Amino acid sequence: MNLLSLKNLLRGGVAATALVALSAHADTTLLNVSYDVARELYKDYNPVFAKYWKAKTGETVNINQSHGGSSKQALSVAAGLEADVVTMNQATDIDLLAEKGVVTPDWRKKFPNGAAPFTTVQVFLVRKGNPKHIKDWDDLVKPGVQVVIPNPKLTGNGRYSYLAGWGSVIKKGGTEAQARDYVTKLFKNVPVLDSGGRAASVTFTQRNIGDVLVTFENEVKLLTLEHGTDKFDVVYPSITILAEPPIAVVDKVVDKRGTRKIATEYLNYLYSEEGQSVGAKNYFRVRNETIAKRYAIMYPKIATFTLDEVFGSWAKAQKTHFSDGGIFDQIYTTGK
Repeated sequence: MNLLSLKNLLRGGVAATALVALSAHADTTLLNVSYDVARELYKDYNPVFAKYWKAKTGETVNINQSHGGSSKQALSVAAGLEADVVTMNQATDIDLLAEKGVVTPDWRKKFPNGAAPFTTVQVFLVRKGNPKHIKDWDDLVKPGVQVVIPNPKLTGNGRYSYLAGWGSVIKKGGTEAQARDYVTKLFKNVPVLDSGGRAASVTFTQRNIGDVLVTFENEVKLLTLEHGTDKFDVVYPSITILAEPPIAVVDKVVDKRGTRKIATEYLNYLYSEEGQSVGAKNYFRVRNETIAKRYAIMYPKIATFTLDEVFGSWAKAQKTHFSDGGIFDQIYTTGK
């Protein structure tokens, strides 16, 4: 509609009707601020949701993505980046946003499964043929083994790797002192601390640094597809931590932009059979039993423990291990 036509409509006394008609056909834009190694997941999911939303409402939605280290992304949103939704890899990042008043404190109750539509696990990616014979967590602390893990102070991926190593000692009957000794030795074998999970993947696969990359299962599967199964092998340890990447609507932003309804539906649709199928195809372990059975062959069975089992909660783990002056600071400073 051109300006002259709109003026004629306004003179005719139908201003409200004209403005409603214009807004009804305007495209909606959403911003999903997410963590490093979920970019392929949402690249595939976004057009699926856009098609669903178009069929349901007749409206066009354009979804933009922003990816980086999970904690860095959360800080960006807290500082004013106008995300309609956040899809992080650890609960503390969304708790931070709740503390800042941009996400509701009861965000875990807004979606099923504690607002975590998918799960994944920490596994190992090694050079083809596994020349260092890496089979379990104990092998990562052997002399001469270089381990690539992103910085636990900055990334959820790094925190999960640290906590998986610590928890593997505890779940096998070890003491807290033995677990601390283990992670001290582990990070002596880490040659570089990258700022995000994808940066760590580049360090291992393209810069050819390290004998083993510790990262999320979905990431190692994608890396073997991208670089070829002739270059890398995936190793599943005897036990590992269960990661439950959480999601939330950014209340302060959606109320300002008027996007609460579509933002909520965007996250809810992750739980649909179609949304769960996209997750499974991107090597996430899904909640829907039907979809999980359909893709079961892609996911080896592995013993897991939850963060709460070993550490009590993300808040306790963060304070004890990753806060300034916490155990990671102590062991990494002295270990180097």
